[in-house]
Order: sequence, then C-alpha cells, then structure tokens
Amino acid sequence: MPRTTLRRLSGLSDAPAKLADATLVLIDYQNTYTTGVMELDGWRPALDAAARLLERARREGARIIHVVNDGGEGTPYDIRADIGRIHPDVAPADGEPVVVKKAPDGFRDTELGRLVDEAGRDELVIAGFMTHMCVAFTAQGAFLRGNRVTVVADACATRPLPVAGAEVGAREVHLAALGTVADLYGVVVPSQAELA
Repeated sequence: MPRTTLRRLSGLSDAPAKLADATLVLIDYQNTYTTGVMELDGWRPALDAAARLLERARREGARIIHVVNDGGEGTPYDIRADIGRIHPDVAPADGEPVVVKKAPDGFRDTELGRLVDEAGRDELVIAGFMTHMCVAFTAQGAFLRGNRVTVVADACATRPLPVAGAEVGAREVHLAALGTVADLYGVVVPSQAELA
C-alpha cells in the first residue's frame, strides 16, 4: 500500500510556494551554530544554500524577515555578542526586519505574525537552523495560524542528538524533522530550484 500524508488526506496542496509572491522567513542563521558547542553538521553548505535563496528572494521581490533567538547574556545565543549575531553571509539588508524570539516557534510572543500579516502574503518560505527545532516549530506555528508553508531542505541543518543512551545522527534528525513538516505543516522542497 503506498504511503500517504496527513496533508493529502486533508486535501492540502503539495505545490511549493512561488518565491516572488511569498514572504521568506530566515530562522536563526546565527554564529552560534557555526562554531563551538552548538556547531551543526553541514552548516556551511546549508548557509551557502540560504545565501543563494536570500539573493534570489531579493532579486524577485519577495518580502524578507529574519528571526534570531536570544538566550541572554553569556549564552551561545547572546545577540549582543558576536556569537549570537546573524552570520554575515545572510545578514539583513536595510529595511529587512529582524524578529527576536525566545522560544522555538518564531510566532510565540513576537511580532512575526504581525509582520507576516502586514506583508500581505499568505505563503511563507522558511529555512534556517536547527531543522528539528526552530524550523519545524515555526513551520507548525505558521500552519496553525493559516499560512501556507514551504521549507527549503538544503538551506537547513541540525546536529546529532542523544536519545535513550544512543545517538541519532544529524542527517536522520534533519530528515525526521522535515518528514514531520511534510506530513502536515508544509511542503518540503530539496532546494530553492524547486520554488516556482
């Protein structure tokens, strides 16, 4: 019996967003994840893919919103220090808002929902760090508020996780998180090349 998804059972479209008509939400591309205790497996190719996605979004006229996590002073997520800043390869341009969050869902207790609504575009294209955490939870938050979500897989990365005395590899964690999104919350595309 062929596998199906909750999206298909619910009659939801599997068509990816058209980037020019969407809002691009870039999540937690912070130096936090490029060095030290939180360095992600595959962060460099994912960041390169994100830079290409951002350049295309700017060229095609998509709305762009950056999201960062602030864990407070002295943490790897300290946005007042270099470790917590957005990596220069995907740094915001003038006029591109930056939303500061403290929870995995970028919509929780932030202005992200207001900014998305003001952009006037129902479709969101989401990419970022970490796939299994803030990308997945923000995709869920967007879906639950009525947005159509497309996640760009190669512009996301994560890390291995310890589970019940074993370790789950970063690739497996990444794919499992994308599978959760694709089952209901949004469309997952391999790269920005698949965006209309």
